[in-house]
Amino acid sequence: MSRIFVTGGSGRLGRSVVAGLALAGHEVVSVDREEVPAGLLPAGVVQETADLLAPGEAARLIGAAKPDAVIHLAAIAVPFSAPEDVIFGTNTRLAFAVISAATELGVPKIVTASSPTVLGYGCPAGWLPPSFPLDERTPPKPWNAYALSKLIAEQTVQMFAAAQGEKIRYAAFRPCFVISPEEWEGAPTQQGHTLAERLADPALSAPALFNYVDARDVADFLDVLLQRMGDIPNGETFFVGAADALATAPLAELMPRFLPGSAALSAGLTGTSPAFSIAKARELLGWQPKRTWRTELKSQHTLNDEASPLVTAGGGGKETS
Repeated sequence: MSRIFVTGGSGRLGRSVVAGLALAGHEVVSVDREEVPAGLLPAGVVQETADLLAPGEAARLIGAAKPDAVIHLAAIAVPFSAPEDVIFGTNTRLAFAVISAATELGVPKIVTASSPTVLGYGCPAGWLPPSFPLDERTPPKPWNAYALSKLIAEQTVQMFAAAQGEKIRYAAFRPCFVISPEEWEGAPTQQGHTLAERLADPALSAPALFNYVDARDVADFLDVLLQRMGDIPNGETFFVGAADALATAPLAELMPRFLPGSAALSAGLTGTSPAFSIAKARELLGWQPKRTWRTELKSQHTLNDEASPLVTAGGGGKETS
């Protein structure tokens, strides 16, 4: 059992991460500007309210908690939800404040959340990758402040990893479009649509390249990552997504409709293959997502069984954090 310090623990992803790690047997300290209401988290979770941008606050809280690991999730999580300079300044300052404080205090394991948006899809000037599926070798081309701030978070852990050598272990992860447990029950996603609506109208999921991940699978990934960090190269970055696409038709058919010029590139995305590969997390960590919309969505009957003929295929993206 480890003591884990989680920033942004009251957010859409954070709630599931905190709950999942606590249920896995860890002691969890969750820090956010607001607390999750009592009874919505497992017993024993410690919640702290704080502004981590306040000078010295990150160091004070991490020092008091004395954690074995820090997981940094806190950020403005939706592109263009605030002025660009505010998003960039907030996210980059938060990442540096938390990671640097944890490093100075000698926390053995430090992980930060990034985003698939660092790759640059959705760029108004046009975007095509070298190949599909996208993976950690795909060149980043951020085109907005949110994506750039997430790339800088990745580079921040890599900088500290270079400076610290093997003394402290660092990693970053790019969670796909996060689906929280209540959204399987019909609650709206962060874009305001239900999951049934996103599946019924491919245009709603196309901006995120049809990627998604169950928030509980992210919690499972982080549990495995923390266990394996000593066995993998320092400063690694991972995509964390579902093993299929959030679509009822193969992406080889859908992608050319919404991403001009991608027909040849996406021809191999047959069956249920997603646009983002999770092969690295499988191979280096032995992690595998457990959940898919085909088993979790409570209103599948509204989709006219359109997905039933598809054959499950391997693979592994996110509109926002």
